[in-house]
Amino acid sequence: MLSDDELALLQAIHSSGSLTRAAALLGKAPSTVSHAARQLEARFDALLFDRRRYRLQLTPAGRLLAQESARLAQDVSRLTRRVKQVAGGWEDRLWIVTDELLEFDTLVPVIRAFDTLKSGVLLRITHEVLNGTWEALRDGRADLVVGATNAPPVIPNLRWEELGVMEWVFAVSPRHPLAKAAEPLEQEQLLPYRTVVVADTARSLDSRSFGILGGQTTLAVPSMRAKILAQREGLGVGWLPRQRVQSLLKRGELVEKRMAAPRDPNRLFVGWRGDHHGRALDWWLEQLRQPRLAKKLLLGIDAWG
Repeated sequence: MLSDDELALLQAIHSSGSLTRAAALLGKAPSTVSHAARQLEARFDALLFDRRRYRLQLTPAGRLLAQESARLAQDVSRLTRRVKQVAGGWEDRLWIVTDELLEFDTLVPVIRAFDTLKSGVLLRITHEVLNGTWEALRDGRADLVVGATNAPPVIPNLRWEELGVMEWVFAVSPRHPLAKAAEPLEQEQLLPYRTVVVADTARSLDSRSFGILGGQTTLAVPSMRAKILAQREGLGVGWLPRQRVQSLLKRGELVEKRMAAPRDPNRLFVGWRGDHHGRALDWWLEQLRQPRLAKKLLLGIDAWG
């Protein structure tokens, strides 16, 4: 790797095209710059400067040396900052996994507030569905899970807190045969019709599903937004988060149907590993404990309004 002076020499010669101008840029005598250039060539045993033309240029080897040395210098600088960051109690990175029930939009103000800390922590935010969220924490694919459903499973050093409760509504398209069916609807009345589900992303924990009857056909979709769209278009029926479809219900693009066996609200959780310590995790947990943010996460954003 080159020293700062050697890298500056290469860049000065490359940009100026002459030893004289490079010397002026560096504030050194031309003879000093010429000697340094030859020492550099001797060090690498390679021709780094093309002196055959009127304009002094770097050879391909010289360009490679300049480019790679600049990159390595940046890498060392970044590494130095990261070492100081971790030594100061901040993690190198924080991987947050949200259940697909929660919308990324609601996290944007929190991310913006975190950025003002200038911690240097790299954030990675992904989502899973149902037991896939807990599994991500168990398997090390998450440092913090937000909005995980179902009771917390057995995970070494697991720590968790309740985030809140999500309300559900059974809804169908106004064009669906069930839209005009008498209420309350019995479970048996749903059997002839396809239900729309967001597929559980669990790989090894037992996968879970809600609102599916034995023998009922399903349409598995990748997200809650896709599920809402599918039900609005009459492709199936099922339970939806009430707050996220309020405008569709109000405009009649979805019809709420009262069920003889209502679905209980879902309790959502925040989970992390007790053996993970860091200022970034502590900061995020502090934000998630604030009732105002928890309420926003649970209610979501009505993107259909």
